[in-house]
Amino acid sequence: MDLDVAQVRAFVRTAEELHFGRAARTLAISQQALSKRIARLESLLGTELFHRGGNGVRLTEAGRRFLPPARQTVAAADAAVSAVLGKERPLRVDVWGHLYAPMRTLAQVAGRAGDMWLGHGRDLPSVTTALLHRDIDAAFGRVHPPLPAGLTHRLVRLEPVDVVLSTDHPLAAEPALRPDQLRDGTLWAPGALDRLDFLHRFADRFGIQNRATSVNLGLAHFLAEVAEEPRRFSLVPADVPLPDVPGLRSVPLVDPTPLYAWSLLWRSGNGHPGLNGLAAACAEEAGRSRWLEYDPSRDWLPEPPTSGPGPARDGIDLEDDLPQAPRYEGRGLPATPG
Repeated sequence: MDLDVAQVRAFVRTAEELHFGRAARTLAISQQALSKRIARLESLLGTELFHRGGNGVRLTEAGRRFLPPARQTVAAADAAVSAVLGKERPLRVDVWGHLYAPMRTLAQVAGRAGDMWLGHGRDLPSVTTALLHRDIDAAFGRVHPPLPAGLTHRLVRLEPVDVVLSTDHPLAAEPALRPDQLRDGTLWAPGALDRLDFLHRFADRFGIQNRATSVNLGLAHFLAEVAEEPRRFSLVPADVPLPDVPGLRSVPLVDPTPLYAWSLLWRSGNGHPGLNGLAAACAEEAGRSRWLEYDPSRDWLPEPPTSGPGPARDGIDLEDDLPQAPRYEGRGLPATPG
């Protein structure tokens, strides 16, 4: 059985996005063309790879089994083309945490980091799996322990977090809010909290007892749900451009200000030359834009940074770093906290 690499690539991208429209856009083809490629692949294999229904797109059991070798097939094809052309393949970088728009940060350094192929992971577990399987070279998003052995990360940015709430919320008129003032409200989350580490830790730390979950259908839909109920609130990094949602207000959080930590994650021993370039570009921008400022008397992090060199904790090596990559020390903060 001969597989068509274009069809396999279409399957892999759709399995990563779990959305035909988004997958088609990342491949720069029409959704109709994408659907045809997957239908031909399913016909060739004699089985369905996706469940398509009112609840969205999901992998079938056959699709889940097919995904790892399919990724390897696409990677091998790309490597073969690069070998013939005599040039290094692009650095494969995945991102996750899409509701918080990770590409805002990565886009500021991408032009200085060489050739990159950008993917779209679902969450930290799916991205770490792709790294360990060598399907990607690096990833960008919020890292939290425990990490599997063989992976390490480097902090890139600490971003202040605002609260978003309905204009009918009792606290909506305040110029700023302390996190503990939100205790009587309902934290609205775009998914199960056990998969949303930052929101889960925030709720535990500041005594938020009322918690409710939605389905992540994009930022505009999520914020519209927040705005329609006066007691709901959620958290969004301060620099995320908010869609125009009627009845919604964003308020800064202070005393302390929660910080959302963006990190570059990679597989130890990865020798792709673009990895050093990306790390260097991140460090340069962090220094220029003061991305790593941290004051423990003013700010809150779910995982407090260490004060100096120390042993690995929960699978994250606090001092491991890329060779030749410049370091940026934020105010009182080491470059690779856990």
